Amino acid sequence: MMLTLIVIAVVSGALLAGAAWGAYFRLGKKTEGFLVALAGGALLLSAVSELIVPSIEKSSVMVAMAGVLAGAIVFSALDYWIDEKWGETSGGGLLAAVTLDGLPENLALGVALIAATPLEVAALAGSILLSNLPEAAGSAREMKDNGESKSRIMLVWAGTALALSAAALIGNVTLEGVSEHWLALIRCFAAGAVVASLATEVFPKAYKEDHHLAGIATALGVMLAFGLGSLAGT
Repeated sequence: MMLTLIVIAVVSGALLAGAAWGAYFRLGKKTEGFLVALAGGALLLSAVSELIVPSIEKSSVMVAMAGVLAGAIVFSALDYWIDEKWGETSGGGLLAAVTLDGLPENLALGVALIAATPLEVAALAGSILLSNLPEAAGSAREMKDNGESKSRIMLVWAGTALALSAAALIGNVTLEGVSEHWLALIRCFAAGAVVASLATEVFPKAYKEDHHLAGIATALGVMLAFGLGSLAGT
């Protein structure tokens, strides 16, 4: 349980650190774009290798496909609703990206921690942390630019961090022994939401801020996630 609490605290704490970064400080746009692309590359590989592939191996291709498609559809619908209600520059899209893919993602993380060593969860936890920090920062900055107060921004992200922490704890405590098919569906729903959020929110933002190095940063993120995965497999 101690390992679970430490991992949850680090991963969720990245949301608060990112929100504070976006609300109170400002890096150059190119630096932010580079970091967002780096995190996106890491999360892309992690979604495939740590969520989709294990789900196929333990359940079936059809269950995995259904979960990925459902996650992508639900995220895209929510992202469209947020854009229509608050506008594309409100920061709500990145908030939705973190929340919608984060809930099943953290459920899956909680399940992975049930009988895992620190190295075995390093790839997924590391990639989630890497993505949470710049995504929260980008959303908080857009919320601030849209007129939200710093205190309200931090309150929103504190609530988000608590919700995601609760999801990880629920996954760790209540999903032990659940059918592999249901776990596969949860993991792949998360993966589908991740892929949709990367395509609609993360990579477009990274390219807009730093279109010259976005591709290199994405590749570096993939390599970083691969390195974490290799470490976990040793």
